Amino acid sequence: MLFLKPIINGTGNCYVESTTRNQERMDLVIDYRGEQHICELKIWHGNAYNERGEKQLLGYLDYFGLRKGYMLSFNFNKKKEIGVKEIILGNKKLIEAVV
Repeated sequence: MLFLKPIINGTGNCYVESTTRNQERMDLVIDYRGEQHICELKIWHGNAYNERGEKQLLGYLDYFGLRKGYMLSFNFNKKKEIGVKEIILGNKKLIEAVV
C-alpha cells in the first residue's frame, strides 16, 4: 500500500478487503485510469493452497468480467523460488509473483 498510494494518488482509488454483492471479500482492488485491477494476496502454504487461491481469483475475475488478475504470494521458506510468472487458465491471464 505504501508503494501504491503515491502512484494512484489523484488518478485512481485502492480498496482493501472490498466485498462483492455475493459477500466474497477481495484482498485488493485498484481502480487506475479507468481500469480495474484485482490482486489476491496469499502466504505460501504449498501448491494446493496456491491453486485454491488461483481459483478464488478466477471467480473474482468472472464476477467483474475481467480477463487479467494478479496474485502476490509471500513465501518465507529459505529455499523459495521467487519471481513473476504468467499463467493462462481458460481465457484468463493470471500474473503471479512470489516474494
